[in-house]
Amino acid sequence: MRSLVRPAQYLGLLFYIIFLGFPLLWLISASLKSSGELNSLTVSLIPQQLEWGNFSQALDRQGLVRSAGNSLVVALVSTVLVIVIALPGAYVLARFKGWARTVGTGWILVSQVFPVILVILPLFLILRTIGLNDSLVGLTLVHTTYTLPFALWMLQGYVSSIPVDLEEAGSMDGASRGTVLRQIVFPLLRPGIVATAMFSFVSSWNEFFFALVLLQSPDNYTLPITLKMFIGGEGKVALGPLAAGSVLAAIPSIVFFSIMQKRLTGGLLAGAVKG
Repeated sequence: MRSLVRPAQYLGLLFYIIFLGFPLLWLISASLKSSGELNSLTVSLIPQQLEWGNFSQALDRQGLVRSAGNSLVVALVSTVLVIVIALPGAYVLARFKGWARTVGTGWILVSQVFPVILVILPLFLILRTIGLNDSLVGLTLVHTTYTLPFALWMLQGYVSSIPVDLEEAGSMDGASRGTVLRQIVFPLLRPGIVATAMFSFVSSWNEFFFALVLLQSPDNYTLPITLKMFIGGEGKVALGPLAAGSVLAAIPSIVFFSIMQKRLTGGLLAGAVKG
């Protein structure tokens, strides 16, 4: 009986991978089908004839490349801002007791309670007042503010998992607070920083509602807004180009995850050695 446990685990893992990967496979299949095949009643994962023209239509239509660049700039800048702000904030929440921790924790919890639709109008009015509506700078600030509470919550959990004894040992050896943070705490926090960066990037890259309300100029559209334009005014959808555009939109996230996953593994190994 025990000999069947390992094969059962691998079988379960295989089904889990298929479950997660099937939507992506179906999307890739749809991006390679002709409009006639997509609108037919015959359902097949393998296209009858490869229609590479969907990708050229997706790139030529609605400024997909420009929108991808806008999304990349907003996602990268907001991710950097979130990490820079959340890192010291998470350390304070995890290490210091008092009003700062109470206020910070309360702000995190309250920010997660209210739905986005309740804050979109005040955000729009504030950005219009300071001249940042319909701009990538304003959208970046909104993404940073919206992602920051959860990023703080993630990072403070990682900080709490680091023993305080390591910092005290460094202080006893004559290291200053800055040296302890730079040489002991931050290297051990690398897995948490990488995980938070991955969450922040994907949240900003896929965000739709803020961009829909705050951006009016087509030159500033992000990728989700541009993909929406493949749906016509009468509800007619260009399924092939839309699927092709969605496949192209998924590539940067996959590349970012691949790069950050290597750093996450390296951070885990570095933390094991230093601990």
